Amino acid sequence: MAETLAADCSGEEAIARACFEYVRDEIQHSWDYQRNPVTCKASEVLEHGTGYCYAKSHLLAALLRANGIPAGLCYQRLTVTDRPPFCLHGLNAVYLPQQGWYRIDARGNKEGVNAVFSPPLERLAFPIVVEGEADFPEIFAEPIKPVTDVLERCVTFQEVADQLPDIHPSDWANSLGR
Repeated sequence: MAETLAADCSGEEAIARACFEYVRDEIQHSWDYQRNPVTCKASEVLEHGTGYCYAKSHLLAALLRANGIPAGLCYQRLTVTDRPPFCLHGLNAVYLPQQGWYRIDARGNKEGVNAVFSPPLERLAFPIVVEGEADFPEIFAEPIKPVTDVLERCVTFQEVADQLPDIHPSDWANSLGR
């Protein structure tokens, strides 16, 4: 799939855009579409065509890396419905030679969500607006354990929704073993 997405592209930015738009638009967000099975690995997301934001970010990182473009995983802490409770949200960072590290969010657009690939402007799915929400600055090579634990333990999209991972900003560094 990575090779197919890059076939008609010239340059890393065009390839990154094609990969981003494919994951954002063609892979269904598990909650939005009420889709099972729960996916975690990039290969599972590609096979089943569905994933939560975390799993979609795993696929996007894999597609970018397969095309020789450095990519990582990022996280935000967001409210579920504009008020607590909170949960982690998964997105990506991609290294573009003209921009440096640039965050992108292939979660999937819907009413009220409009994530766009438009370097150098960052247009993520969700802005930080509520006290307690946070943008975590780290770029990870691998998914963090609280996320993979939920995705690997849960069987249905509803189970994931009922157990969305959360880390308070004051606990962020300690919870990741730093």
